Amino acid sequence: MITLKEVKNKKELKAFVTFPFQLYKNSKYWVPPIISDEVATLSADKNPAFLHADAHFFLAYKDNNLVGRVAAIVNWTEINEQNVKKMRFGWFDTIDNLEVSKTLLDKVVEIGKSHQLEFVEGPVGFSNLDKNGALTYGFDHIGTMATWYNHPYYITHFEQLGYLPEKEYIESKFLFKNIPVERFTRVNEIITKRFKLRPSKFTKTKEIVPHIDSMFDLFNKSYSKLSTFVPVSDAQRDYFKQKFINFINPEYIKFVFDENDNMVAFSIVLPSFSEALQEVNGKLFPFGFLKLLKAKKNSKTVLFYLIGVEPHYQNKGVTAIIFKEFYETLKKNRIETCIRLPELANNLASQQIWKDFDCEIIKRRKTFKKEL
Repeated sequence: MITLKEVKNKKELKAFVTFPFQLYKNSKYWVPPIISDEVATLSADKNPAFLHADAHFFLAYKDNNLVGRVAAIVNWTEINEQNVKKMRFGWFDTIDNLEVSKTLLDKVVEIGKSHQLEFVEGPVGFSNLDKNGALTYGFDHIGTMATWYNHPYYITHFEQLGYLPEKEYIESKFLFKNIPVERFTRVNEIITKRFKLRPSKFTKTKEIVPHIDSMFDLFNKSYSKLSTFVPVSDAQRDYFKQKFINFINPEYIKFVFDENDNMVAFSIVLPSFSEALQEVNGKLFPFGFLKLLKAKKNSKTVLFYLIGVEPHYQNKGVTAIIFKEFYETLKKNRIETCIRLPELANNLASQQIWKDFDCEIIKRRKTFKKEL
């Protein structure tokens, strides 16, 4: 018999966060989160997402053994302002037992129905900046700090329980040596002159901080037409600043400004922390922080996290300016491999940007949906 227990205290929340450490302890590809960061993400007094969302966390037990977990999330901004009557589920992990998956997801459905919502979809987080999608292809590639990993049987469970694929995301890889530098160098010269644009040349965090709010404004504008979009609130901006600023090399954030100093494009690249995170196994102390700092400085793999362009400048070659700047930075740092983090498979405009980079799709992931 499967029993559910809702998380009500710090001890139970830690059990929720650390369950995957048990489930994936023998995996070469799962990348553990930092436990303290994950606890903060799921704490209403730490994460401002809870100002606009309700979340319930459930643990599943079989014969007194912890065998699964799920987060049931109601995003009220999405429901009331965007009229998307979605019940979200995320942080879904389970042993290979269909009854466990059914028990967890039935609880999510129950909460969705209690709010008169129309469908349930997951795995997703609170917003666009959280992890989303269950891995459907590429199980033999190491994960990243920005994505969830899962066993292949998750997909079988979703399908057997009547969940249908909803959105598909792709992740791809290209080698630095294959970057078409001549092409975007030429376009860069044309675009900067035609539109009177200039790239940023920041090397210190304190130089970047004054522009972060403008970056989030541009993020909301440039991504607003995507089907997955939920705006990032002011409180969430401050939270993400604090959460991610220590993981990003200042020279890996690129801005493009017009002649009036308005930001028209931005991009964020992260060094890969995957191997370092596997080494520290969720703990920053006593030596985990030093290992992450070493990876930040020395990683030869980078993750292209976000690119945003002012709608007026989209499809006008502005990304060539960003790529030119990144090429110089990555060459200096002797980067070998570049990973494009998940983007919607039907986002053809984004894929067009990368068409000359000789990208190889290495992972696919999907969200799954069920009508209520």
